[in-house]
Amino acid sequence: MNFKKTLRMPTTEFPMRGNLPNREPVRLEEWNEADLYDQVMEKNSDKPMFVLHDGPIYANGNIHVGHAMNRIVKDMIVRHRNMDGYKAPYVPGWDAHGLPIETALTKTKKVDRKKMSISEFRAACEAYAWEQVENQKEQFQRLGLIGDWDDPYVTLTPDFEANQIKVFGEMAKEGHVYQGKKPVYWSPSSESALAEAEIEYHDKRSPSIYVAMKVKDGRGVLDETDEFIIWTTTPWTLPANLGISVHPKYEYVVVEADARRFVVAKELLEQVQTALEWDAMNVVKTVTGDQLENITAQHPFYDRESLVMTGDHVTVEAGTGAVHTAPGHGEDDFIIGQHYGLPPLCPVDDKGKMTDKAPGFEGLFYDEANKPITEKLDENGALLKLQFITHSYPHDWRTKKPVIYRATEQWFVSVDNMRQDLLDAIARVEWQPKWGEVRLHNMIRDRGDWCISRQRVWGVPIPVFYEEDGSPIISTETIDHVAQLFRTHGSNIWFDWETKDLLPEGYTSEKSPNGNFTRETDIMDVWFDSGSSHQGVLEERADQHRPADLYFEGSDQYRGWFNSSLITAVAVTGDAPYKKVLSHGFTLDGKGEKMSKSLGNTVDPAKVMKQLGADILRLWVSSTDFQSDVRVSDDILKQVSETYRKIRNTLRFMLGNLHDFNPATDRVADHELGDMDRFMYQRLNRLIDTAQKGYREYNFGATYQALHHFCSIDLSAFYMDVAKDALYCDHENDVHRRAMQTVLYDSLVTLTKLLTPITPYTAEEAWSFIEDTNEAFVQLSDMPSRFEVEGEADREARWNELLQVRTVVLKALEEARSEKVIGKSLEAHVSLTVSPSMKQMLQQMSAPEKLFIVSKLDVLEGEETHVSVEKASGDTCERCWHVKDDVGENQSFPMLCERCADVVATYDRAVLEEPAK
Repeated sequence: MNFKKTLRMPTTEFPMRGNLPNREPVRLEEWNEADLYDQVMEKNSDKPMFVLHDGPIYANGNIHVGHAMNRIVKDMIVRHRNMDGYKAPYVPGWDAHGLPIETALTKTKKVDRKKMSISEFRAACEAYAWEQVENQKEQFQRLGLIGDWDDPYVTLTPDFEANQIKVFGEMAKEGHVYQGKKPVYWSPSSESALAEAEIEYHDKRSPSIYVAMKVKDGRGVLDETDEFIIWTTTPWTLPANLGISVHPKYEYVVVEADARRFVVAKELLEQVQTALEWDAMNVVKTVTGDQLENITAQHPFYDRESLVMTGDHVTVEAGTGAVHTAPGHGEDDFIIGQHYGLPPLCPVDDKGKMTDKAPGFEGLFYDEANKPITEKLDENGALLKLQFITHSYPHDWRTKKPVIYRATEQWFVSVDNMRQDLLDAIARVEWQPKWGEVRLHNMIRDRGDWCISRQRVWGVPIPVFYEEDGSPIISTETIDHVAQLFRTHGSNIWFDWETKDLLPEGYTSEKSPNGNFTRETDIMDVWFDSGSSHQGVLEERADQHRPADLYFEGSDQYRGWFNSSLITAVAVTGDAPYKKVLSHGFTLDGKGEKMSKSLGNTVDPAKVMKQLGADILRLWVSSTDFQSDVRVSDDILKQVSETYRKIRNTLRFMLGNLHDFNPATDRVADHELGDMDRFMYQRLNRLIDTAQKGYREYNFGATYQALHHFCSIDLSAFYMDVAKDALYCDHENDVHRRAMQTVLYDSLVTLTKLLTPITPYTAEEAWSFIEDTNEAFVQLSDMPSRFEVEGEADREARWNELLQVRTVVLKALEEARSEKVIGKSLEAHVSLTVSPSMKQMLQQMSAPEKLFIVSKLDVLEGEETHVSVEKASGDTCERCWHVKDDVGENQSFPMLCERCADVVATYDRAVLEEPAK
């Protein structure tokens, strides 16, 4: 007879293989056609808002795995919040101005900047930026990200630019913006000023020189035969030397060596002696730094004096304690020079070449000037020592070339003006990790004023007009007018229109009676663009609010977007633009090395999605401790794929075993659940608690582990393993079977919902196979609630102990199998010695042997757990494969046990006699 037909084997069209690269795009198209994002927003319209404000990605090139990790985490946060009682809109953003786009046009598009007008070049930049935005948008959507992709924010749009002008105007009105000439980071390779956030440090080989400068007027303290020794690694700045700085409290010595008399800090004397290889020396005088103030020295190769000044910035960590001071080439130099009335002399032009203010070296690139300058020093007898050192040096983060400090006329935001307000605002923000607060606090505490002007054309113009005498005009009237013009026409008009047409109609000024106004030609630092997004997005858009509930970016943004956003927001609103800041680390290769195209160790998200699918990439992100640096490689993704396979098979098993279960009619009542079923509800509640806690605390690794453990341990290795016999062999409507199906149904629905923020494609696919769901898409449902479980409070503890015993039994069965005592576990007769309480628990079960998937079980009492396995006596049921003594007792079906015979008796005999196919 064909008894296989009477087994209720798993049946489902949910495929075993995910085939994600092919199925995910179809699912994405389905979401887009259904306007799923809008449906989610409508469903949550009356719920409290949760706003994660997206830090704008730069619109250039394909996304890399770091971009993917960043926005996948954001998507998991947003998806979870939308299922957890909030309305959580997501407005993706793009940063679309700046040098990289200009460079990309000239390099990849072969655009000749010199043959184009400013307007033509800006138009080309804008077209390129939009092309990049659309390309990246498609790649991000393919990752399964939900959001307002039809209306993102882009920093080049007229409405955003108008709001940026408004922020600039408000800051200027509060006195936070000023124009001044002072040293700033200057990139000769970019021909522009740079902000601190645009600087990165790399090793550079530089000359290290000791230089003697003769005293000219010793003011009765030093003789004219004495010489200060200065030390520098930038000989090219010596043409700009106007002074020598000493510390007022340090002791300085006049020392005889090599038949000359030198002045150095006493604490550095031995170090200088070693460096200059003096065989002998003799200290002839000791003075304090403040006694040296206003002494003058002779410049080593120009006919001018250098003033000795005192300042607390001088240290004795290196050098000589007498610091070469060029006010046009250093921040400390500039500050002390201002105090002593020295001008910020800067004999270097925009391209890094020496000007006629450096006679003898005109036209030389600054780095190339080092050699002739040292030769000139040697010729004059001023060069005491020349060697080369490799040291950490600031570089342009875009061109990767060295930068210099150079005094130029720039626009600045005064951090000093609001430093305490900024520090107070930082203290009111919640930081995760906690060290983020300390990091940003220290940055704001120590940072100088923010240089916001750039000598480029692709960006938002600085909205400043100038009087005939050169004094700047920044008034509420002009700012509001320019903002409205930009909102209507875009910022290109700043370069296209006449100055008079950019001013309010009929604008006049006493300083410019002839109406001869001019305008600023510099643009704003791109960090001002993105930093003002709290105004252009959070305040401007109806679906946002300020402050945002969360800012989330990489840890490099403490000096970038977190920093610039804080400064502009505090200046305009008095508080931070974010309630909480969460940061992530960097992506590394499988060995923990930095990724580099040249090393060939990068991971391309597009390639991963094409080969494995977006859900694999998302599952990897959820498995990491993203707040630290994370590793990713093909091998790591393969391991994640194995986890995915286990999760998918678990979903498939449950769907397959629910094929004849209608939750509306087949659910059992609570009192019909068995003790093991109730235990599984307790495990399900633990899953909900752990997963939800992980989501809410942004500890997605904990959520991932909980989901993985529930699928592989609680379900696959235990409950589903035990349930198979009842699910396959019991009567369709057996209460024990229906109880198990009830547990599996609730587990399936719960698991699918909890998986949705992490693997939305797979969760949505599983949801489409679940019966009796009220929502067309799982993303329109809510996170699961805990289940009410009747019974003893100690059930979980009892079952955990029982599962430990089960593990011991399963190990003994495996050993018996390897020793050929049994084949399958159902051939086993197990004698189990356990504690009195465990024996009582097992005896209270109706069929305890099924827990161990054996045919016969004897439970004995003893002090220690012990297991013995032998081959079970009796006959094997041809339907359920249990070895039982009652096989053959039913005369109609002598090859079956009583349980199976009763089930088979309900089938038409003609059906049973059909041959198996």
